Amino acid sequence: MDIAVLNIKGEDTGRKVSLTDDIFGIEPNDHAIYLDVKQYLAKQRQGTHKTKERAEITGSTKKIKRQKGTGTARAGSIKSPIFRGGGRAFGPRPRNYSFKLNKKVKQLARKSALSYKAKAKEVFVLENFDMEAPKTKEYQNVLQSLKLIDKKTLVVLDTPNKNVYLSSRNLKNSKVSTVDEMNTYAILNADSVIFAEGSVEKIQNILK
Repeated sequence: MDIAVLNIKGEDTGRKVSLTDDIFGIEPNDHAIYLDVKQYLAKQRQGTHKTKERAEITGSTKKIKRQKGTGTARAGSIKSPIFRGGGRAFGPRPRNYSFKLNKKVKQLARKSALSYKAKAKEVFVLENFDMEAPKTKEYQNVLQSLKLIDKKTLVVLDTPNKNVYLSSRNLKNSKVSTVDEMNTYAILNADSVIFAEGSVEKIQNILK
């Protein structure tokens, strides 16, 4: 599939790049996408949640009332979960939510996500550009030229560019990533994916 290369003014440069069908034209695998997104979101969880159980509560261990004759249930400790201020029964403990996912499954998920975007014509290729200094206004002008200012966008660069990243950081619906950092969740979360011209060949080499 051939796609036109645009400049930062949204104009056709007359050049085209070829998007290989092995990456941008496969039959999407929804289950692979589900697993990859699930793993990504699981890794974002801190897992630092903790509550005190009855063994960790500070309090008297004295039996608080006699066993029989009170007309109510027996109770042996003020630290019991049934009392206010007592320990929590089966409370959360710190844990690691991440899990292993095979490399080929992750690759299939990214190919599937890119194929969905390509099929929906939500993939754009922009000629390589740079910024002399972080300027949010200049970055907005690029999105305005592409008529994507009101949409969620993911800009994929071939190499890290600090000025482009800082220019986009203050925009709620815009995200900048490199080919190496690009993930399935970010692709699907964006309304449009904008590839820098130099990143197309690199991503096709990584996912081939």
